[in-house]
Amino acid sequence: MPRKIPSNSALQAFEAAARHGSFARAADELSRTEGAVSRQIGRLEAFLGVTLFERIGNRVRLAPNGARYAVQVREILDRLERDSLYLMGQPVEGASIDIAAIPTFATRWLIPRLKHFQDRHPNVTVHIAERMEPFLLAGSGFDAAIHFEHPAWAGMHLHPLLEEVLVPVCSPALLAGAGANPSLDALPRLHRRQNPDAWQAYAQESGIVLGNSAVGARYDLHSMLIEAALAGLGVALVPRLYVDAELEQGRLVAPWPAGRSVTKNFCLVLPEPIELAQGPLQAFATWMLNDAPGLAPHGSARRTPRGRRQRGASSPR
Repeated sequence: MPRKIPSNSALQAFEAAARHGSFARAADELSRTEGAVSRQIGRLEAFLGVTLFERIGNRVRLAPNGARYAVQVREILDRLERDSLYLMGQPVEGASIDIAAIPTFATRWLIPRLKHFQDRHPNVTVHIAERMEPFLLAGSGFDAAIHFEHPAWAGMHLHPLLEEVLVPVCSPALLAGAGANPSLDALPRLHRRQNPDAWQAYAQESGIVLGNSAVGARYDLHSMLIEAALAGLGVALVPRLYVDAELEQGRLVAPWPAGRSVTKNFCLVLPEPIELAQGPLQAFATWMLNDAPGLAPHGSARRTPRGRRQRGASSPR
């Protein structure tokens, strides 16, 4: 049975007219005549059996049904355009995979190491999008996710990657300006909004006395905290794996002990076992589990991070 779908030209004419509130401006945008736009919309209304625009003299106004339909049509056309551009951008020879990742993990850990994978698999393009919260992987358009362990991933195949251990860091200038042997309590502290009790937990673990652990500026992302620390705004409590490069370069210092407890576990989330994954995804997953954790940001060898699991460790959740 044929699908009951309006013509693409009619939908484009309707969406443009709805957005501009004018047939004339829609015609200008689409390089058509105003009459052609009006006829397209008339045919669409006849097809649907619904009035989309109220005609008042020479003016038009969206009817209630038209306003609702315009939102839906705009979303569909936007998604169709994105998907079309995505396909147009695919390499003629080769393959691609789509990975969802926590934004700070992607920018500060994954992307700086991705050149190593690209050198090994030059015909595989890795697309990365940010996802702050766990989501339903099936039907999402993503081949895999790099995220925290979470009950929301039930039914997926989780492969442990790295442990998130927090460490206080600050700029050398902030430390130098605070005099000889400054106490952590004497320095401004920076907070991640989603983890307001992090400093209190750190103080209890380390035995360092903090007069009021809640005082200090708050930021949404770890990447913001790191930039604030680099700017000398205070001491940030951030995952060590995000600031290895800055600590090695001396742009940040960590004169206080790292936290003793693991705050979260990063994992690679796959919809199926690695053995059943398609070639490009299998290659990426194998690289992530076996090679990436042992690489420095620019591809040179480094020690295996504490808490890295052995090859093949997997636990469907």
